Amino acid sequence: MKDTNIKDSSNRITASEIFFIKLGGKGGWEKECIEGENPCIRLGFRSNQHQECLAGNWKAVRDYWFNTEKKTAGKATETRNQIKTFYTASENAMWITFYQRKLWWCFADKNVNELADGSRVRKTLRPWSCEDFFGKDLHVDCLSGALTKVQMFQGTICKVKESDYLLCRLNGDYPDEVRATEGSLQQLEADVKKLIHLLGWKDFEILCDLIFRHAGWQRLSRLGKDEKTIDMELIEPVTNKHAHVQIKFEADLKTFNEYKHRFEELNSDAQAYFVVFQPKHDLDKHQPDESVILLTGEWLAKLVVSAGLTRWLIQKTS
Repeated sequence: MKDTNIKDSSNRITASEIFFIKLGGKGGWEKECIEGENPCIRLGFRSNQHQECLAGNWKAVRDYWFNTEKKTAGKATETRNQIKTFYTASENAMWITFYQRKLWWCFADKNVNELADGSRVRKTLRPWSCEDFFGKDLHVDCLSGALTKVQMFQGTICKVKESDYLLCRLNGDYPDEVRATEGSLQQLEADVKKLIHLLGWKDFEILCDLIFRHAGWQRLSRLGKDEKTIDMELIEPVTNKHAHVQIKFEADLKTFNEYKHRFEELNSDAQAYFVVFQPKHDLDKHQPDESVILLTGEWLAKLVVSAGLTRWLIQKTS
């Protein structure tokens, strides 16, 4: 692995240029190039011009696409330019593509090899990555649309205009305004957590109901003590998925495990939720459990903020 092509002396991800590449028609090579045993970038434009490309005879390459493949003068030049970029981009150039709704990036070895099917490959210097410097996934939903719109490029290779933004994003460098807003959001969630503990019991039950409604759930039962194990029975109308919710004023890990066993005894496909007003220390530190989702403290505060229930909470605790 040649880290000098990836990080500078200050341990930051750098690149001389950044190029977007489509890996095959309709992404047909994405899985093989990214997840395969020999990660690489791969180019189509099959022709008998591999040696001309290696020799840098770009006039011959352009003439082939214009005279033999009968492309227009503009298209022939455009094709030549994309092929030239693939062959000549340095090892310090970053390549990006989009796969499974994530941005993936790599650096490629300078050597270009022709495969039996006429396509060309450059091996990556290390495996493709879909994470930033701190290991956070690069989901397209969390990236600027100005960058992700490059997916709509009609050709195969193009230079990424938002290269400065991407490098900042990869290195975790956010604008001051973003950092300030994140700090304000974290403070708001911390304050909301405190307000939740000022609620009366009935208002806390109503808050839970409002949170689940915002998430798209509809209540099938009355709010409260209809059943011993279930305080709310819910349905998600789009998927017809059911959920069972137990709301406790306070609980410890022993109580949580008891209700977990009760949920299992219901022998239901419904998702189980255990919401606690005042969790004991051993429960508040409990690791997530897929079979029964535990909602306390910080998670409840985040859900209140995202659901737009902060003002409701302020009014109820004023």
